[in-house]
Amino acid sequence: MNRLHRWYCASPRWRSTLARLLPQALAGVDLGDHVLELGCGPGVATPMLAAGARRVTAIDNDTWGLAALQRRDAAAVRLVRGDATALPFASATFSTAVALTMLHHVPTTLLQDRLLREAARTLRPGGLFVGVDVQFSAALWLAHVGDTFMPIPPDTAARRLAAAGFCDVAVAVDSGYIRFAGRVPGAPAGTAR
Repeated sequence: MNRLHRWYCASPRWRSTLARLLPQALAGVDLGDHVLELGCGPGVATPMLAAGARRVTAIDNDTWGLAALQRRDAAAVRLVRGDATALPFASATFSTAVALTMLHHVPTTLLQDRLLREAARTLRPGGLFVGVDVQFSAALWLAHVGDTFMPIPPDTAARRLAAAGFCDVAVAVDSGYIRFAGRVPGAPAGTAR
């Protein structure tokens, strides 16, 4: 991330924005017992996720973000430095995976699709993938100069989630953001079929 973006992602303004976006993205979602937060950055949303799940594993490839999260109280969170397009976790590990305004930082469509497939692989049967991301705007493009800015076009999101292995896909666009959700086929463990 560029310097402006790092500053903004750790700012009180972004914390306030996430406090509004997260409940919308997670409306009606039971996080289950083990949440995977993809691209946690400085971890502004991580405590909000930890409040709704027994365990949270947060992954990012940026040491700056992980260091910022570790400096705060992250005792209930497992921090992992790694690549979300090649997740270092066993298949069927997590109950829910969450991607909060991070997909536009993945530089190509191919890598974004690989990330979606990795999220599906690491979720248990019946596991949910939920998230929110920005839509393209000239102002956001300028804010990302020297940074990656590859928003997912809303008209391709449902198809791409289904191609990655998700069913019950839902996509909604509102106020410059795209919200998305999908479920890994199969009943959650312990659920009658």
